[in-house]
Amino acid sequence: MTIFFAPLRLPPRPTPGPDAESILTQLLTVTPLQWAFFWVGWLAWTCDAIDFFSVSLSVSALSDQFDRPVSKITQAITLTLLFRSVGAVLFGVFSDRFGRKWPLVFNLLLVAVLELGAGFVQTFEQFLAVRSLFGIGMGGIWGLAASTALENLPVGLRGLASGVLQQGYAVGYLLAAVISLQLVPAVSVGWRALFWTASGISVFGAAVRAVLPESAAFVKARLAAEHHGIVSEAQKTRVFLRETGAMLRSHWLLCVYAVLLMTGFNFLSHGSQDLYPTYLEKSKGISTHAATIATIIGNCGAIAGGGFAGWASQFLGRRITIVVFTLLTAVFIPLWIIPDTFGALAAGAFCVQFGVQGAWGVIPIHLSEMAPPAFRATFPGVAYQLGNMVSSASAQIEATGGNNLKTTLHGVVVPDYAKVQGILLGVVTAFVLFITIIGPENHGSHFEKHRAAFDEGGAADDAWIDDEGVHHETGRAANARDAEKASEDRSSTDPEKPVV
Repeated sequence: MTIFFAPLRLPPRPTPGPDAESILTQLLTVTPLQWAFFWVGWLAWTCDAIDFFSVSLSVSALSDQFDRPVSKITQAITLTLLFRSVGAVLFGVFSDRFGRKWPLVFNLLLVAVLELGAGFVQTFEQFLAVRSLFGIGMGGIWGLAASTALENLPVGLRGLASGVLQQGYAVGYLLAAVISLQLVPAVSVGWRALFWTASGISVFGAAVRAVLPESAAFVKARLAAEHHGIVSEAQKTRVFLRETGAMLRSHWLLCVYAVLLMTGFNFLSHGSQDLYPTYLEKSKGISTHAATIATIIGNCGAIAGGGFAGWASQFLGRRITIVVFTLLTAVFIPLWIIPDTFGALAAGAFCVQFGVQGAWGVIPIHLSEMAPPAFRATFPGVAYQLGNMVSSASAQIEATGGNNLKTTLHGVVVPDYAKVQGILLGVVTAFVLFITIIGPENHGSHFEKHRAAFDEGGAADDAWIDDEGVHHETGRAANARDAEKASEDRSSTDPEKPVV
């Protein structure tokens, strides 16, 4: 059982060896194939962001197109987030059972088809239906992208890589904003061009992943399982189901904690991003063009914060880094909501997103290290998307809050999104600080050496594969595994005989 309320402390200094080498030295040892795995994971996450933020950047245009208020348009965002947990379960299980490659390829193609379809809808009901299905496709990408990108890199680089990987989301938001700024006004189809372009980029991501081989770490784990007699697909599936049950029994408290953590983080990101362009336009009187520029500036801050925080977490530890950057977010909330000029508001966007996405930059590696190692595609992805599901109404909360809290702009009564976002971000930063401080940390985990989920002992925390492909299992895990197998053997040979 995971022990919570662990004190915050700096990670121990690594012992002499590969983990203790400088980041520059380790970067020079990364092979072209390892780089390819990392960047294709980053590209998949970037595609996800472009697809998702197509709605956020088109709220005003969609409101005009379908003759619905902003609070109704944000239902599409809510429904997308609600259904992402379904995709996380489906594609996470496929990835941990069958591999990293083809589940991600299919996932990206599904996203591309649904994003393309969203650009052709003619009614608001059709739009909501397509975006709901779209959420299932989007839900799988994060877990698959993180496992593909991180599991093949040296342990000492994973903090930095986590920050860069997570900011693929900020890069995707930035690219979507640029497309919305330059392409959408220049073509007659308007907002639909953004959705179609996003679909094409997702197809490109799927094609890049398709030409690369299967993850080397996954192949090693699969070969080790086959070396020990688990060869047929039926055997692997039976073992996978048994190990999944064992993992849930052993780590249910950790699962609950991870969902709570990701609920706070998703409220933090979606609360500061999804309605931001609308907030600038409606509450501050900023033009659509200027609001898009401010969004781009904010995402530049996000990219800088994510990379820096990921690097810092390698030395400060995962939780300390999250705490520092969450406090930084809280400090800059006044700059986010009080100014009325474009320059000050853009500076606030940069600083707040530097903090928000800095804290987020630690999450891919923090969740991967925290997860039961054999389920590092399913566990982080499902925790992430269940947190997304709980926080799915963040944009609607802000839109509804704006309908009830009003301010005056140039003599006209308008929604006070500034006050709404200030309150929401203040409450959420406090929650994220609390839930991070009381939680566990597994800094520097060598999860790439663990058995696969379809291998005997995959659910045990202390089961690993050495460089020769030999299985090891120690102490409690070995005893539990022997007892479980003996119980199953007795049950299978004499179904009527009770097992004690």
